[in-house]
Parts: sequence; structure tokens; C-alpha cells
Amino acid sequence: MIGQINGLFGVQGWVKIFSYAHPRKNILTYKPWHVQVDGVWTTLEMVKGREQGKTIVAQLKGVNDREVARGYIGTELYIERVQLPKLPEGKYYWDELTDLEVINTNGIVLGRIAYMVDTGSNSVMVINGEKESPSRGDGKEHWVPYIEPFLISIDMDARQVLVDWDEDF
Repeated sequence: MIGQINGLFGVQGWVKIFSYAHPRKNILTYKPWHVQVDGVWTTLEMVKGREQGKTIVAQLKGVNDREVARGYIGTELYIERVQLPKLPEGKYYWDELTDLEVINTNGIVLGRIAYMVDTGSNSVMVINGEKESPSRGDGKEHWVPYIEPFLISIDMDARQVLVDWDEDF
């Protein structure tokens, strides 16, 4: 997901976009956007867009009034992976980390990465403990900072992340 339509702007069918791109205005360079409405995938073409304060506003092709635009509020925006720049070795997009197993330095399986959160000062891995796991049977959720010294290594081949994090924290 690269963003979300979260409101209306003006009277001509413009929408407000919450962008997950960094910097946020980069969402305007990704075309087209894909959305799922009522279980059906649709492609949206942006006519024009710009930064507006701390948000992004965009006019969508074929969306000429507020009522049509209102139907897209809450819709998540997706793009094709090939549109994203290739990252340097050892860097990952958040969706690549989702569902990786997380193990601490004591060999305890904490669970799997459910999603990532940007706290402003750093990113955080939200790890859901697995109730079926013999070493972590309570299904506890862990919020582990995605920075050193807590993040030790990522092994994409093994689909595992090694962290320095106490199982009871």
C-alpha cells in the first residue's frame, strides 16, 4: 500500500491522499494507482496532484464531482512493485518484512511481523506471538524498534529476523 484516500478537497472531485511514500509527495510520481472497491480491483488515473499543507490532493480521471469522489474515501492505494526503486543491499520495503519469523538472542520465537509502524523517531516491528509455538504459547504482541541495537540481523532466505528483545517485554 502506498497511500489511502482519506477525504475530499474542493468541489470538483478532488481527493485528499494520505501518502506512505518518502518523501510524501513521491506518491504523485507513481502511476497508475490501483484500488479495491467492493471486492473489485480498479485502476485510477491521476489528472493532476500537488502537496497541500501536510497532505496530498489529487484530481482523478473520471471523478468529476464530490459524490463520486466520496465513494473512494477510505480506499487504500496500491502500485505495481516494478514502480518502486531498487533498494541497496540490506534495505527492505516494509511489506517484504511482513510475516517474517522473529527470534530473540536466546532462541525464543517471539512470533511473526504483522506490520510496521513509523513512530516519527524510528520504525517499529509489531510482532504477533503464535499461540501454536511451543516456545511462545501466549500469543503476546511485541513492539520491537527496527533499529540497532535491537535489530541484529535479517535473513531473507530463512525468512527470519534476529532481535535483542526480552520475551517478557
